[in-house]
Amino acid sequence: MPRKIFFLPSALLALFVAASTFAGGEFDYLAIEGPGIIGELNVTNPALTRDFFAFADFSQGEVPAPADPGQGYQIARVYVEVADSKPTDLPFDVLDYYPYTGYVFYKGLVNGVSEYDGKWYAANPAAEAPFRNALFQRALLTWIPFGVLVVMLIWFAVAYYKKPAG
Repeated sequence: MPRKIFFLPSALLALFVAASTFAGGEFDYLAIEGPGIIGELNVTNPALTRDFFAFADFSQGEVPAPADPGQGYQIARVYVEVADSKPTDLPFDVLDYYPYTGYVFYKGLVNGVSEYDGKWYAANPAAEAPFRNALFQRALLTWIPFGVLVVMLIWFAVAYYKKPAG
C-alpha cells in the first residue's frame, strides 16, 4: 500500500513538470509564412522561441477583432523531437501575427484545443524588433546574391566595352 501511495504523487509530479515545461515555451524554431517570404522562414531567435507568451500574453484576455488588422504573418511554433537519431518536427500551435498594427490571432493548438483558440489578442511589443530583424536578415540573404550578380554583369560590360580594338 505505501508503494502505491508514493507512486501516484510521483507520477503526477512528473506529469506536471513535463506539461509545464512543454507549455512554457522553449520552442526549437518558428516557421513563418507571409508577405515577402518565399516558402518558409525558420527562426530560432530565443527572444521569439523561449516564451509561450512571446507574441501575446493570452492570459490578459482577448481583444475585439480589428476591422482591418493589416499585413500578417502565419507562425507555427515547432518542437524538434529526436527518436532513433532522426529529428522529427512537431508543430505545437499556429498563430497569425500582425506586427504593424499590434494584433495576434491565435488559430490554436495543432493537435488539440485550448481556451485561447480562434481569438484576437494584443501583440506583445517586445516581439516586434526581433521579428522585424528576422525578416531583415532574410531579405539580406535574398538580395545579396542578386547584388553580386549585378556587380559582376556591370564589371563584364565595362571590361567588354573597354577592350582594345583590334
